[in-house]
Amino acid sequence: MSDTGVIATFGEDPVAGVSAMADDARDAARILARATRTWKDRALLAIADRIERKQDVVLAANAKDLERGRVNGTSEALLDRLKLDAQRITGLAESLRELAALPDPVGGFVRGSTLPNGLRMRQVRVPMGVVGAIYEARPNVTVDIAGIALKSGNAVLLRGGSAAEESNRALVGIIRDSLADVKLPVDCVQSIDEYGREGANALMGARGKVDVLIPRGGHGLIQSVVQNAKVPVIETGEGNVHLFVDHSASKDMAVDLVVNSKTHRTSTCNTTETLLLHSGFAHGDAVLAALDRAGVTLHVDERAEAMLPAGSHHVRATDEDWATEYLSMDLAVKVVDSLDEALKHIDRWSTRHTEAIVTNDLAHAERFVAEIDAAAVMVNASTRFTDGGQLGLGAEIGISTQKMHARGPMGLEELTTTKWIVQGDGHVRA
Repeated sequence: MSDTGVIATFGEDPVAGVSAMADDARDAARILARATRTWKDRALLAIADRIERKQDVVLAANAKDLERGRVNGTSEALLDRLKLDAQRITGLAESLRELAALPDPVGGFVRGSTLPNGLRMRQVRVPMGVVGAIYEARPNVTVDIAGIALKSGNAVLLRGGSAAEESNRALVGIIRDSLADVKLPVDCVQSIDEYGREGANALMGARGKVDVLIPRGGHGLIQSVVQNAKVPVIETGEGNVHLFVDHSASKDMAVDLVVNSKTHRTSTCNTTETLLLHSGFAHGDAVLAALDRAGVTLHVDERAEAMLPAGSHHVRATDEDWATEYLSMDLAVKVVDSLDEALKHIDRWSTRHTEAIVTNDLAHAERFVAEIDAAAVMVNASTRFTDGGQLGLGAEIGISTQKMHARGPMGLEELTTTKWIVQGDGHVRA
């Protein structure tokens, strides 16, 4: 196996090819399901080390993707997600090492007891089996998903998209070489990118061969998978994230949290896209001035416009702005007269990803937490903390905005299901 990621091909028919790869993944998953934690951790550490050693290979591949993206007019937000540099590669390696240091979820005890008739039963965590992932322009996701899948005992089929084709080929090659080094099946991690969009359609239709499918990307990609897949899907959502500054918030905290939530890294789904300012908050002008100094273009309603400093970068907001995940240095701003109005606005426009409140009113904080319907709710903290790594999960496979099985950042436990084990002594049911 070479570091260029050359993987055995199954011919030109995408359906047959993906089906054969899924069969190989199933065989690999059976071996991985019984691998010890030490074995799996050795694989993660080997991948981390090889990624760092082969940094030049990865960066050269990534440069080709970036150049093609610029030629094709790819947006700056997507180019930022696509870009790898030395610091991000170090981050990928460190996230794998953090995963290796985490407890193995497989075999974890959920509940159990001895029944009155003497039957001994327990519910334990087991791998899903074969996980499919469809994503776009995110080579870091290739490493994150592969790492989480391996640690949780799952084989994975990756569709990383044409935008990151060269980067993903190099990374998958490195991962498979590392698996071979530690004597785990290389087919624990496979890419179906050679089959293009038809391969993605085949993956979505591989019910019975793929146990769960996880899309990660923009609105169009996610909804295409959710609406067309026959395989069970865990929906990860786009982030139309709101931050509400209550009348009781302190000036300095409000300025710091709003600026960080918007500008720390604009291309991520946990970036704030709408700011709601309570009309009783005395320092709205200071918050907006700080955003303007940071280079944010403000999409404001009439009352927010009156707070802006002279010469600020702004436009008048429309309903389209309240619905937009900008993924750029743009922010919608609305002034509201009450917590009730803020809650109503968020309920109308939220994508149920992350919502935040800045407040010194405990009752308002508790009500916000209780009434907001979102995967993550922040109280006096930046929305940028909705992240598996930041919350101690190691890497994440995505942010689930659905309510079945997994919600919020998906780490190791979220890629497991459970099995009931019942032991008896010749028990028969009367």
